[in-house]
Amino acid sequence: MKEQDKIALFIDADNAPAAKIDEILSELARYGLVNIRKAYGNWKSPNIKPWEDVLHEYAIQPIQQFDLTKGKNATDIALVIDAMDILYTKDVDTMCLVSSDCDFTPLVTRALADGKFVIGFGERKAPAAFVNSCSKFIYLDDKENEGKSVTKKKPSIKSDSKLMKMLHLAILASEDVDGWANLGAIGTHIANHASFDQRNYGFKKLSDLFAEIDLFELKQKNGSGTYVRDKRRASK
Repeated sequence: MKEQDKIALFIDADNAPAAKIDEILSELARYGLVNIRKAYGNWKSPNIKPWEDVLHEYAIQPIQQFDLTKGKNATDIALVIDAMDILYTKDVDTMCLVSSDCDFTPLVTRALADGKFVIGFGERKAPAAFVNSCSKFIYLDDKENEGKSVTKKKPSIKSDSKLMKMLHLAILASEDVDGWANLGAIGTHIANHASFDQRNYGFKKLSDLFAEIDLFELKQKNGSGTYVRDKRRASK
């Protein structure tokens, strides 16, 4: 049996929805065992009472941080210090940061440099620098749309030039002489250099996202999986 990856989970309780803890832990279970679980905040504050209610149920360790100064910088710094200590003293493979509007980019880049896989969770208001620095970032405020119609999302997908460029380049890097690229290879290529998850666009699978964009065509190839081709390549 393959040894499970060890995951350290750090929660900024001031800026993350406690109602999403099930989704967070379910997602992390795909990667390994969450053996370190810490949540940071001023536990005397009524604002984080929802997190206090789930601490024991999910074996999350609360870390008290008083509001010594106006704002939340003290909580952020306490989280970063603990995360760096764990990077150096514990055997962890993956770091997970749950925060909606804090810029933990320096921590993420340091963890990546140490060979860690970094997963971020947050809402759409999370800073782009933080989102893009993570190995994978998942938006929590879109979870309620999962599995529902994505009709209202369609116009924004094709008009997202950054997304389109990323998809085209991933196909180009993985295609055979006829322009067909294995979907698995495309996904690997994207994961190696971008913080991307198709669920952030309302799709459960990467193939569903490609199928929704009329710039691409898909096919099953000799039982070896799904293949994607840029339609412009097919017309040449």
